[in-house]
Amino acid sequence: MTEQDLVRALLEQAGTTYAEEADIALADKPAPLFQLLMLAELLSTRISAGIAVAAARDLVGTGYRTPRRVADAEWQELVDVLDRAHYVRYDESAASRLGANAALVLDRYGGDLRKISGEADHDPHRAAQLLQQFQGIGPTGSAIFLREVQDVWPWIRPYFDERARRGATEVGLPDTPEALADLAPRNHTATLAAALVRVTLDKDLAARIAATD
Repeated sequence: MTEQDLVRALLEQAGTTYAEEADIALADKPAPLFQLLMLAELLSTRISAGIAVAAARDLVGTGYRTPRRVADAEWQELVDVLDRAHYVRYDESAASRLGANAALVLDRYGGDLRKISGEADHDPHRAAQLLQQFQGIGPTGSAIFLREVQDVWPWIRPYFDERARRGATEVGLPDTPEALADLAPRNHTATLAAALVRVTLDKDLAARIAATD
């Protein structure tokens, strides 16, 4: 099986970004970028990715789509949404972080995370540092955000963090960002990165891909 065959099989079986799974129509616009920030924060907690994605989907689906809407929400409202998505154990602290982060987006960026591009001077490492100013967003959360946003922020590309590169190794693909970007379909670098991350979370996925004719 060629590397292109491997990539094709990988995308067929796991080619969905986490933003897509959370019903976030990612674009270079203030609302979806904020929604991605919420998703990255929820995914950063020690909880299953499926539950975190479901929580983000419920937040977006029930109208918490903008930093203003989240900042204005009662804390208990956010807790209730997280509880319905079974985001328990961390529901109260996550609700507090969501509210604080929404307020920071408004105060520092006027509600528009696109301003990170200019503040970071189009430097992905600086962008990661700026993202880590938000509560609950550490190296893992910033990597999630940048990995998912790279197709709408082309200056981030190619962004394959350590976990995505580990997934590449598991399925027999090269593990450098440049080589992986060359294998990705046009404007779908984020999709390939997400699929490689899914390999690290699903012990049977690599075997299923290897068994593909």
